Amino acid sequence: MAFLQARLSSTAVAVLLLLVAAVEVQMLVVDAASASAKKPVVPAVIVFGDSTVDTGNNNAINTVLKSNFPPYGRDLHLPGGGATGRFCNGRMPPDFVSEALGLPLLVPAYLDPAYSIKDFATGVVFASAGSGLNNSTASVLAVLPLWKEVEYFQEYQQRLAEHVGPDGAKHIVSNAAYIVSVGTNDFLENYYLLVTGRFLEYSMSEYTDFLVARAEEFLTTIYRLGARRVTFAGLPAMGCLPLERTLNVIRGGGCNEEYNMVAREYNVRVNAMMARLRAKLQGFRLAYVDVYNSMVDVISHPEKLGLENVSEGCCATGKVEMAYLCNDVSPFTCHDAGKYFFWDSFHPTEKLNRFFSTGITKALLEIL
Repeated sequence: MAFLQARLSSTAVAVLLLLVAAVEVQMLVVDAASASAKKPVVPAVIVFGDSTVDTGNNNAINTVLKSNFPPYGRDLHLPGGGATGRFCNGRMPPDFVSEALGLPLLVPAYLDPAYSIKDFATGVVFASAGSGLNNSTASVLAVLPLWKEVEYFQEYQQRLAEHVGPDGAKHIVSNAAYIVSVGTNDFLENYYLLVTGRFLEYSMSEYTDFLVARAEEFLTTIYRLGARRVTFAGLPAMGCLPLERTLNVIRGGGCNEEYNMVAREYNVRVNAMMARLRAKLQGFRLAYVDVYNSMVDVISHPEKLGLENVSEGCCATGKVEMAYLCNDVSPFTCHDAGKYFFWDSFHPTEKLNRFFSTGITKALLEIL
């Protein structure tokens, strides 16, 4: 009898636990439904730049700089996920910003044939991995130059007007949240490359001024095309990227402080330029996103995000691999990207993209 009572008691507990679990699942479903039903803060998220924000445009062009194959996207389990061309194991900053603003969880690439203008009406990415402020940067790896991204933006507006009408299109364009992240390739994939010889044409100070002038031209152009609420990201601590650490053999694989100094100086000049534009262009709400200091802080204090490796990428050896070198063949790819700052030798993991997106979202909310 005692044995029977014990069995009945344990069975009752099991049933109770199942009921509790069912309630929790139902609550999660309700929470998810509530989140999806959240009223959007802005009508759309519109993105320009390079691989830090490209969600798949390079899939559609003839370049070696692609990431639409495993293990890229291995942790992106949402509908429309997988190896989408995002240089990451999962989502990118624009995706997280879009979600935070009450819009879809993924922001589609403009050249992705799986999406239509109906999808682009709430978010679109014109960015191309490998691009830069200097048009010659895009030619190094045969990707979309920034002027082409702007051209697609103009085409998008025409398609949008056909879809929602001229007034509806104007409302979306003028009230959208804009994300711009570009500039690192202009140094690492252009100025410092022997094959371009750019360092023979300009001193570093001259080249920095040249890039800041190109950034000013770009921001002025999208302002004239209707953009009003724009975040512009500064350069990261590019000397601490795994690839640059690997190449910095003279200093034992540490951060390349010369590159970091260049990034800091560029950021100072970009900030000054943005202040001038805010004063000159009426109604232009322009916000700077400080990527550099956020990055340095996490590298200096990895425990804040529960990281174990901030010097190598998760993919393959993590020292030099990205794009086609980061593939399923390597047996060295880590099992848990959540412990790493970098996914490949150049790009952050989804965990860090989520972290960086909070700075973008905060900056946007301050100018909406």
